[in-house]
Amino acid sequence: MKDQPDRNYRDLHDHIDALEAAGLLNRIDRVIDKDAEMHPLVRWQYVGGLKEEDRKAFLFTNITDGKGRKYDIPVMVGGMAANRDVYATGMGCDLDAIAGKWAEAIANPIKPVEVSEAPCHEIVEEGSSLSEEGHGIDILPIPVSTPGFDSAPTLSATNVITADPEDGIQNMGTYRCALKAPDRMVVRMATRVGGAGGYQHYLKHQAAGDTEMPVAIVLGCPPYVAFMGPQKLPIGVDEFDVAGGLAGAPINVVRARTVPLMVPAEAEVVIEGYIDVTKVEPEGPFGESHGHVALEEYNMPMRVTAVTRRRDAVIPSYISQVAPSESSVIKRVAYEPLFTHHLKSTLSIKGVKKVSLHEPLTGLLRVTLVTVEPGTPRTEIWRALHGAAFFKGDCGKICIAVNDDIDVDSPDSILWAMAYRTNPVEDMQTIAHRGQGHGPKREHDGEEDSTLLVDATMKSPMPPLALPGREYMERARAIWEEMDMPRLTPQSPWHGYSLGAWHEIWDAAAQRAAAGDYLENGRISLQLQVPGLKPESRVDPEESLRKLRK
Repeated sequence: MKDQPDRNYRDLHDHIDALEAAGLLNRIDRVIDKDAEMHPLVRWQYVGGLKEEDRKAFLFTNITDGKGRKYDIPVMVGGMAANRDVYATGMGCDLDAIAGKWAEAIANPIKPVEVSEAPCHEIVEEGSSLSEEGHGIDILPIPVSTPGFDSAPTLSATNVITADPEDGIQNMGTYRCALKAPDRMVVRMATRVGGAGGYQHYLKHQAAGDTEMPVAIVLGCPPYVAFMGPQKLPIGVDEFDVAGGLAGAPINVVRARTVPLMVPAEAEVVIEGYIDVTKVEPEGPFGESHGHVALEEYNMPMRVTAVTRRRDAVIPSYISQVAPSESSVIKRVAYEPLFTHHLKSTLSIKGVKKVSLHEPLTGLLRVTLVTVEPGTPRTEIWRALHGAAFFKGDCGKICIAVNDDIDVDSPDSILWAMAYRTNPVEDMQTIAHRGQGHGPKREHDGEEDSTLLVDATMKSPMPPLALPGREYMERARAIWEEMDMPRLTPQSPWHGYSLGAWHEIWDAAAQRAAAGDYLENGRISLQLQVPGLKPESRVDPEESLRKLRK
C-alpha cells in the first residue's frame, strides 16, 4: 500500500484545464440559480440550433439556490461529453481511436493500487452533524435537472459503488440519487432485465436476510473512471480494472471511511452510507434519459454515514433528459463500437461497416442503423439486422440496414432510403416478444413490445441523385462565400453522385452541357433517332455507343 498516490492519468481538475486549453469550456462567473437556471441554460446549446461541434462544457463558479443561498463549490455541466470532442479529451485520444482504446482496455485490464492517503479525504464529515441543514449532502450545490417537473435536486453524474456480498467484487454504475434530507437520499437502480449490477447486489443482500447494503456514491472521478459508470460491462467485471486498462496504469483507490468499499483516491466528493433493502420510499418525478419524465416510483432509501471531499472540489452534473444530451453522447461513443464489434467479430458478418444509434429524441434506444457495403448478400444483411436488434435488451426496437451513401445522422436521408429502396412486403419483418426496456412504458407492468427490421439497402443499381455534381456545388459555394452570403451548414446529401445506373456516354454528355456545348449533344442524339418505338422507351447506352462507333 502506498502512502501518497502517484498517477499518470488526469483527474477532473486536469481534465477541466485540458478542456479550457482546447476552447471547449464556458466558464460562467455570473450568479446562477442551480434550481431554476443552471440546466436550462446549458440545455439551450442542444435545442438552440447549435451544431454538435459548437457545444461546450460549462463551469459555474457563482452558484445560488432558489432561496438565494450561496455555495462555495463549483459545478460542471457537460464536462464529460457535451460533444464527442469533449469525450475524446477525457479519453486522451482522437475520436477515431476511442473504439480501439475501449477494446484494448477490456481485453487487458489493470488492477487498481490501494493508497492510504487520498485527496478525496481532505475534508471529512461524519457523525451527528450530517443531519443538520447546511451539512452532509445539503452543503453540495446539486442542481434540479428538469425544472418544472423534477421534485428534488438529483445526483446524475454518479459512479455508484456496491460490492457482491458473496465474492466481494465491486460494481460501479451511474444511477440517479434524489436528495431527501442532509443525511438521506433515494437511489434508483434499474431493475429491468439486463439492468443495474448494483441491483443484483441488492437482491443478494435481501436473499441473505441483510437489512442494509453498503454503498459509496462518487461525484467527480478521473475521466477514465467516470466513463466506467455509463459503460455496459459483463456482470462480475470490476470497472476499476478496465479503467486501469484505459489509463495504461493502475487507478489509485482508497478505503472508504464508514463502509467496506474502495473508492477512487482522486474523487472530488464521496457520499458513503447504507441502502435499506427492507423498504422503499417514493422518488421522482425526474426527467429521464429516454426523453420522458419518469413518474414517481418507490426506490431505495439510503442513510448517509459520511461525506468526504477535496478542498477544491468540483461537482459534475450530467445534462440528460431529451436527447441529444451529455448522457446520450457518453453512451453513443461507448456503445456504437461495441455493436459494431459484435456484428463484425463475434458474429463474423461480412459487409458490415458500422452501427449507429439514432440520438435525437429516441435517445439511442429505439432506432439502430446498420451500414453495410454495396453488394452485401441479403443473408448477411438480415443476420446483421437480427444481431443488432438483440445485442442489447433496451436498444434496437427499430433496426434499419442502409448503404454507406446514406447519412445515418439525417432522418431525411433515412426516410429517403426507406422510400425508394424497400418493398415493405419483402424488406420488412416484425418480431414479437420484446421487452419494453428503458422508457416511459415499463416492462415490469407486463406489457410487451415488438421489433421492426428494415432492409433499406439498394437491391440493384439506381440512377444518380438529382443534385449538381460535387465539383459544381463546391465551385458555387466558393462564389457564395465570396459574396458574403449567410453562413452555410451543408445538409447531407448536398451534391449528386452515381448510384450505379450510370454510363460513360452520359458522363461525357453532362460535361459538354456544363461547358456550354449542348449543341454537340444535339448532333449526337440526332444520329441515334429510332423509328417505331413508344415514347418513354429506355435508351440502352451500350447500344448507343456501338452506333456512334460505327
